[in-house]
Amino acid sequence: MFVFKVALALGLVAAGVSLALSDRWFVALPGCLLLAAVYTHMVELQHQCLHHSAFRRSKLHRRVGVPLGVPLLVAYSHYRVRHLQHHRYLGTPNDSEFFGFDPRKPLTWGVLLRGLLDYLRLATVVRDIGRAYTGRWTYDAGQIAERRRREIAAEYRMFGVVLAAVAALAVAGFGEEILRLWLVPLVFAVPMHFLVELPEHLLCETETTDVLRNTRSIQGSWFSTWFTNGNNLHVEHHAAMVVPINRLRERHPDVQRHAVHVERSYLDFFATVASTAHRNAKKSLS
Repeated sequence: MFVFKVALALGLVAAGVSLALSDRWFVALPGCLLLAAVYTHMVELQHQCLHHSAFRRSKLHRRVGVPLGVPLLVAYSHYRVRHLQHHRYLGTPNDSEFFGFDPRKPLTWGVLLRGLLDYLRLATVVRDIGRAYTGRWTYDAGQIAERRRREIAAEYRMFGVVLAAVAALAVAGFGEEILRLWLVPLVFAVPMHFLVELPEHLLCETETTDVLRNTRSIQGSWFSTWFTNGNNLHVEHHAAMVVPINRLRERHPDVQRHAVHVERSYLDFFATVASTAHRNAKKSLS
C-alpha cells in the first residue's frame, strides 16, 4: 500500500512538471499548484516513515523518508526525533513539535497568519546546514544518541549539496525551470502544509495526556484522507502510532463514540477556527 502511495505521488510530480513547464500561464500555474500539493503530501508520507509503519524492514524507512522531505527541506531524522518526543510528551509542558506552530497559544488572526506564512523555517534550515558543515550542529530539545546527531547533520549537509546544485543550475541558465518546479511551488506548499497540520490539537484540551481529549479527528472524505495520508484520523494515530495509516479508518467508529473533538469535515473545522479567531479579536477590542 505504501509503495503504491509513493508511486502515485511520483506520477503526480511528473504531471505537475509537465504542466508547470508549459508556455501558457493558465496551464503552468495549476502545474505549480499541483507540485505544491504533492510536495505537501510527500511530507505526510514521510510522517508515516517516521513511525516505521510503512515497511516491514526498518532500514527502508530512512532510505525512503529522506528523499520524501527534500522538496520542502524537511530533514527526516530531525523530524523523527522531535515528532516522537511530541507523541511522548503530548499534554505536558515538554510537548514540542518539529513545526513551530503552538496550539496552546490563544487563537488570533495574527497567530494564524504567522503560521500560514512561516517561511522563517526555511531560514532555520539554511542555518542548520551551515552548522552541520562546520560541525556545530547540536540538538536543542533534550538529549539524543550521538548516532542520531550524526544522521541529522548528514541530512542537513545533503540539503547543502541540493541547494548548491540548484544554484549551479540557475547560473547555467535553468533559473526559470527552478522557479516553476521548486520555488513557486514551495511558496504555496508552506501554507498548504500548515493547514494540514493545524487541526491536530488546536482548540483541544492542552493540559491533559488523555488522547481522547487533547487530539482531534476529522472524518473527512476519501480525498482528504489520501491527501493528508490519514492525518485527519489523528486521535486514532496518537492512540496507536505504530498502526499503518491505511488501517486507522477501522478505529474511527470507536473514536466517534468516545473522543471529545471529532469533526465531520475540514470545512466544519476551519469554520470553527474562523469563528474562534473572530470572537477573540472582538474581545481584544472591547
